[in-house]
Amino acid sequence: MSTQPMVTLNDGVQMPQFGLGVWQTPDDEAPEVIQAALAAGYRLVDTASVYGNEAGVGRGLDGAEGVYLTTKLWNDCQGFDNALKAFAVSEKRLGRRIDLYLIHWPRPDLDRYVDTWRALIRLKEEGKVGSIGVSNFTPEHLERIIGETGVVPAVNQIELHPRFQQKQLVEAHQKHGIVTESWSPLGRGSLLDDPVIGRIAAKHGKTPAQAIIRWHLDKGFVVIPKSANAGRIRQNIEVFDFRLDGDDLQALAALDSADGRTGPDPMTARF
Repeated sequence: MSTQPMVTLNDGVQMPQFGLGVWQTPDDEAPEVIQAALAAGYRLVDTASVYGNEAGVGRGLDGAEGVYLTTKLWNDCQGFDNALKAFAVSEKRLGRRIDLYLIHWPRPDLDRYVDTWRALIRLKEEGKVGSIGVSNFTPEHLERIIGETGVVPAVNQIELHPRFQQKQLVEAHQKHGIVTESWSPLGRGSLLDDPVIGRIAAKHGKTPAQAIIRWHLDKGFVVIPKSANAGRIRQNIEVFDFRLDGDDLQALAALDSADGRTGPDPMTARF
């Protein structure tokens, strides 16, 4: 879709600002879901090795051109050599070039994320992947990998939504020129009944989900709402014909909560 915005990563590569997340999409259903998204105009697909659907995503993307593909390295494959092997497995399953490869979680208790990052740097240097980044990294983790390798991630994909806005982390991204990508952008559905969001959506003639997605776009975040429903997939992309105004943004800023996290804490996650 020509109306879709792009963001320029710190390595000069352009990435679509809107896409499809496929967490919890079964492998055998992934091709149909992907094809529905492509038909609706999606040009970014985000998967991960732990989702167990890379092969299905690859089948769904077979023959598709101009689609930006992200996948992620799981925790049990951290470490330099393990990461290189894991990338090769993901690449084979997907059957196409990976545009963005992320470390899925820092797992600081393992203390392997710096060596894992060095492996991703090697993949980038060898031209095997378009861009490299991380997911669920805190400012502390970012400072360490940048300090020890001199290479800044292009993206940090984090839990982010109006009830959990991670302003300190977003400021750290801006300091280093890292693009913020939002997972669980709708707060796992918990925000769809919020009266503030409902009023903003009604004002613009949109659904609550569309209003939230537009908030992410207006804030400059890459956003990847997940859905396996063809109708919602089409609905989620119908967000390029309006923008939120200052009053909307002010009202949404007030929803931020220190305890708004719906997923694991990257400092303590042990899966």
